Amino acid sequence: MKKSVVTLIVALSAIGALAQITTPAPSDAEREAFYAKTIEYRVGDILKALNLTDDAKSNAVHDLLVAQYHALRVRDAAIDTQLKVDGKEVNYENRAAQLAVQSKPLHDKFFTALADDLTPDQIEKVKDVMTYNKVKVTYDAYCQIVPGLTDAEKAKILDLLKAAREEAVDGGSAPEKSAIFQKYKDQINAYLDANGHDTAKALKDWADAHPNTNNPAAK
Repeated sequence: MKKSVVTLIVALSAIGALAQITTPAPSDAEREAFYAKTIEYRVGDILKALNLTDDAKSNAVHDLLVAQYHALRVRDAAIDTQLKVDGKEVNYENRAAQLAVQSKPLHDKFFTALADDLTPDQIEKVKDVMTYNKVKVTYDAYCQIVPGLTDAEKAKILDLLKAAREEAVDGGSAPEKSAIFQKYKDQINAYLDANGHDTAKALKDWADAHPNTNNPAAK
Protein backbone atom coordinates (compact mmCIF):
# COMPACT_ATOMS: atom_id res chain seq x y z
CA MET A 1 0.00 0.00 0.00
CA LYS A 2 1.36 3.42 -0.93
CA LYS A 3 2.48 5.71 1.86
CA SER A 4 0.04 8.45 0.80
CA VAL A 5 -2.90 6.04 1.04
CA VAL A 6 -1.81 4.86 4.47
CA THR A 7 -1.48 8.46 5.62
CA LEU A 8 -4.99 9.24 4.35
CA ILE A 9 -6.49 6.26 6.16
CA VAL A 10 -4.79 7.24 9.42
CA ALA A 11 -5.96 10.83 9.01
CA LEU A 12 -9.58 9.78 8.37
CA SER A 13 -9.50 7.43 11.36
CA ALA A 14 -8.21 10.26 13.54
CA ILE A 15 -10.95 12.58 12.31
CA GLY A 16 -13.59 9.93 13.05
CA ALA A 17 -12.22 9.35 16.53
CA LEU A 18 -12.09 13.10 17.17
CA ALA A 19 -15.69 13.49 16.01
CA GLN A 20 -16.78 10.83 18.49
CA ILE A 21 -14.94 12.61 21.27
CA THR A 22 -16.04 16.13 20.46
CA THR A 23 -19.70 15.40 19.61
CA PRO A 24 -21.51 14.67 22.87
CA ALA A 25 -24.69 12.64 22.99
CA PRO A 26 -27.81 14.81 23.09
CA SER A 27 -28.99 15.70 26.56
CA ASP A 28 -32.41 14.75 27.91
CA ALA A 29 -33.52 18.34 27.38
CA GLU A 30 -32.36 18.27 23.76
CA ARG A 31 -34.15 14.99 23.10
CA GLU A 32 -37.33 16.38 24.64
CA ALA A 33 -37.06 19.54 22.55
CA PHE A 34 -36.64 17.47 19.38
CA TYR A 35 -39.63 15.28 20.30
CA ALA A 36 -41.78 18.34 21.02
CA LYS A 37 -40.83 19.84 17.65
CA THR A 38 -41.64 16.58 15.86
CA ILE A 39 -45.06 16.41 17.52
CA GLU A 40 -45.80 19.99 16.53
CA TYR A 41 -45.13 19.05 12.89
CA ARG A 42 -47.48 16.09 13.14
CA VAL A 43 -50.19 18.12 14.82
CA GLY A 44 -49.71 20.89 12.28
CA ASP A 45 -50.40 18.45 9.44
CA ILE A 46 -53.64 17.37 11.13
CA LEU A 47 -54.79 20.94 11.74
CA LYS A 48 -53.98 21.82 8.14
CA ALA A 49 -56.20 18.97 6.94
CA LEU A 50 -59.01 20.10 9.25
CA ASN A 51 -58.74 23.74 8.14
CA LEU A 52 -60.51 25.02 11.24
CA THR A 53 -61.52 28.68 11.11
CA ASP A 54 -62.42 29.00 14.79
CA ASP A 55 -59.21 29.84 16.67
CA ALA A 56 -60.53 28.65 20.02
CA LYS A 57 -61.57 25.30 18.54
CA SER A 58 -58.27 24.97 16.67
CA ASN A 59 -56.30 25.62 19.86
CA ALA A 60 -58.39 23.10 21.79
CA VAL A 61 -57.86 20.41 19.15
CA HIS A 62 -54.15 21.23 19.02
CA ASP A 63 -53.81 20.71 22.76
CA LEU A 64 -55.77 17.45 22.68
CA LEU A 65 -53.56 16.10 19.90
CA VAL A 66 -50.33 17.06 21.64
CA ALA A 67 -51.55 15.52 24.88
CA GLN A 68 -52.51 12.30 23.08
CA TYR A 69 -49.12 11.92 21.42
CA HIS A 70 -47.42 12.44 24.76
CA ALA A 71 -49.75 9.93 26.44
CA LEU A 72 -48.95 7.33 23.78
CA ARG A 73 -45.26 7.96 24.30
CA VAL A 74 -45.57 7.39 28.06
CA ARG A 75 -47.53 4.20 27.36
CA ASP A 76 -44.83 2.98 24.95
CA ALA A 77 -42.06 3.66 27.44
CA ALA A 78 -43.86 1.63 30.11
CA ILE A 79 -44.50 -1.30 27.77
CA ASP A 80 -40.95 -1.32 26.41
CA THR A 81 -39.43 -1.13 29.89
CA GLN A 82 -41.46 -4.14 31.02
CA LEU A 83 -40.45 -6.12 27.92
CA LYS A 84 -36.79 -5.44 28.67
CA VAL A 85 -37.27 -6.49 32.29
CA ASP A 86 -38.85 -9.72 31.03
CA GLY A 87 -35.91 -10.26 28.67
CA LYS A 88 -38.04 -9.92 25.55
CA GLU A 89 -37.26 -8.12 22.32
CA VAL A 90 -39.04 -4.81 21.87
CA ASN A 91 -41.15 -5.31 18.74
CA TYR A 92 -44.78 -5.14 17.70
CA GLU A 93 -45.39 -8.85 18.19
CA ASN A 94 -44.32 -8.64 21.83
CA ARG A 95 -45.96 -5.26 22.39
CA ALA A 96 -49.31 -6.17 20.86
CA ALA A 97 -50.99 -7.69 23.92
CA GLN A 98 -50.19 -4.74 26.18
CA LEU A 99 -51.08 -2.27 23.44
CA ALA A 100 -54.55 -3.77 23.26
CA VAL A 101 -55.03 -3.32 27.00
CA GLN A 102 -53.38 0.03 27.60
CA SER A 103 -54.51 1.83 24.45
CA LYS A 104 -58.27 1.55 24.89
CA PRO A 105 -58.70 4.06 27.76
CA LEU A 106 -56.40 6.54 26.00
CA HIS A 107 -58.23 6.01 22.70
CA ASP A 108 -61.70 6.41 24.17
CA LYS A 109 -60.81 9.49 26.21
CA PHE A 110 -59.11 11.18 23.25
CA PHE A 111 -61.86 10.68 20.71
CA THR A 112 -64.60 11.50 23.20
CA ALA A 113 -62.86 14.81 23.88
CA LEU A 114 -62.36 15.49 20.16
CA ALA A 115 -66.08 15.00 19.59
CA ASP A 116 -66.73 18.13 21.66
CA ASP A 117 -65.03 20.23 18.98
CA LEU A 118 -65.15 18.20 15.75
CA THR A 119 -67.79 16.60 13.57
CA PRO A 120 -67.68 12.87 12.79
CA ASP A 121 -66.28 13.65 9.33
CA GLN A 122 -63.54 15.81 10.86
CA ILE A 123 -62.66 13.03 13.30
CA GLU A 124 -62.33 10.72 10.29
CA LYS A 125 -59.78 13.17 8.89
CA VAL A 126 -57.84 13.11 12.15
CA LYS A 127 -57.68 9.31 12.05
CA ASP A 128 -56.61 9.35 8.41
CA VAL A 129 -53.76 11.80 8.92
CA MET A 130 -52.59 10.03 12.08
CA THR A 131 -52.32 6.81 10.03
CA TYR A 132 -50.77 8.37 6.91
CA ASN A 133 -53.98 7.97 4.84
CA LYS A 134 -53.39 4.23 4.66
CA VAL A 135 -57.11 3.45 4.35
CA LYS A 136 -57.56 5.29 1.06
CA VAL A 137 -54.17 4.38 -0.38
CA THR A 138 -54.56 0.67 0.38
CA TYR A 139 -58.21 0.52 -0.65
CA ASP A 140 -57.43 2.15 -3.99
CA ALA A 141 -54.57 -0.32 -4.49
CA TYR A 142 -56.83 -3.34 -3.96
CA CYS A 143 -59.42 -1.96 -6.36
CA GLN A 144 -56.75 -1.40 -8.97
CA ILE A 145 -54.83 -4.64 -8.53
CA VAL A 146 -57.40 -7.37 -7.83
CA PRO A 147 -59.65 -7.83 -10.89
CA GLY A 148 -63.39 -8.37 -10.69
CA LEU A 149 -64.09 -7.12 -7.17
CA THR A 150 -67.79 -6.88 -6.39
CA ASP A 151 -69.34 -3.96 -4.53
CA ALA A 152 -69.80 -6.21 -1.50
CA GLU A 153 -66.14 -7.22 -1.58
CA LYS A 154 -65.04 -3.60 -1.89
CA ALA A 155 -67.21 -2.71 1.09
CA LYS A 156 -65.65 -5.53 3.12
CA ILE A 157 -62.14 -4.36 2.22
CA LEU A 158 -63.01 -0.84 3.32
CA ASP A 159 -64.53 -2.07 6.59
CA LEU A 160 -61.40 -4.08 7.43
CA LEU A 161 -59.10 -1.17 6.55
CA LYS A 162 -61.11 1.17 8.78
CA ALA A 163 -60.83 -1.40 11.57
CA ALA A 164 -57.07 -1.36 10.98
CA ARG A 165 -57.07 2.42 11.19
CA GLU A 166 -59.00 2.34 14.46
CA GLU A 167 -56.24 0.22 15.97
CA ALA A 168 -53.30 1.81 14.15
CA VAL A 169 -54.23 5.31 15.28
CA ASP A 170 -52.88 4.23 18.67
CA GLY A 171 -49.66 2.80 17.21
CA GLY A 172 -46.50 4.18 18.71
CA SER A 173 -44.54 4.53 15.46
CA ALA A 174 -44.91 4.39 11.68
CA PRO A 175 -43.55 0.80 11.50
CA GLU A 176 -46.00 -0.26 14.21
CA LYS A 177 -48.91 1.31 12.34
CA SER A 178 -47.78 -0.54 9.21
CA ALA A 179 -47.60 -3.82 11.14
CA ILE A 180 -51.16 -3.32 12.35
CA PHE A 181 -52.39 -2.63 8.82
CA GLN A 182 -50.55 -5.71 7.58
CA LYS A 183 -52.49 -7.85 10.05
CA TYR A 184 -55.73 -6.64 8.48
CA LYS A 185 -54.41 -6.92 4.93
CA ASP A 186 -53.76 -10.59 5.67
CA GLN A 187 -57.44 -10.87 6.65
CA ILE A 188 -58.47 -9.11 3.44
CA ASN A 189 -56.35 -11.47 1.34
CA ALA A 190 -57.81 -14.52 3.07
CA TYR A 191 -61.33 -13.16 2.55
CA LEU A 192 -60.75 -12.50 -1.15
CA ASP A 193 -59.16 -15.90 -1.68
CA ALA A 194 -62.16 -17.55 -0.02
CA ASN A 195 -64.36 -15.66 -2.49
CA GLY A 196 -62.54 -17.14 -5.46
CA HIS A 197 -59.87 -14.54 -6.09
CA ASP A 198 -56.19 -15.42 -6.40
CA THR A 199 -54.86 -12.47 -4.44
CA ALA A 200 -51.23 -13.60 -4.43
CA LYS A 201 -51.26 -13.96 -8.23
CA ALA A 202 -52.93 -10.57 -8.68
CA LEU A 203 -50.33 -8.91 -6.48
CA LYS A 204 -47.47 -10.68 -8.27
CA ASP A 205 -48.82 -9.83 -11.71
CA TRP A 206 -49.13 -6.18 -10.75
CA ALA A 207 -45.64 -6.12 -9.22
CA ASP A 208 -44.18 -7.70 -12.37
CA ALA A 209 -45.89 -5.07 -14.51
CA HIS A 210 -44.78 -2.22 -12.21
CA PRO A 211 -41.32 -3.28 -10.95
CA ASN A 212 -40.33 0.14 -9.66
CA THR A 213 -43.63 1.04 -7.98
CA ASN A 214 -44.53 0.47 -4.34
CA ASN A 215 -47.69 -1.59 -3.85
CA PRO A 216 -49.62 -0.59 -0.71
CA ALA A 217 -51.68 -3.80 -0.83
CA ALA A 218 -48.58 -6.02 -0.67
CA LYS A 219 -46.43 -6.79 2.36
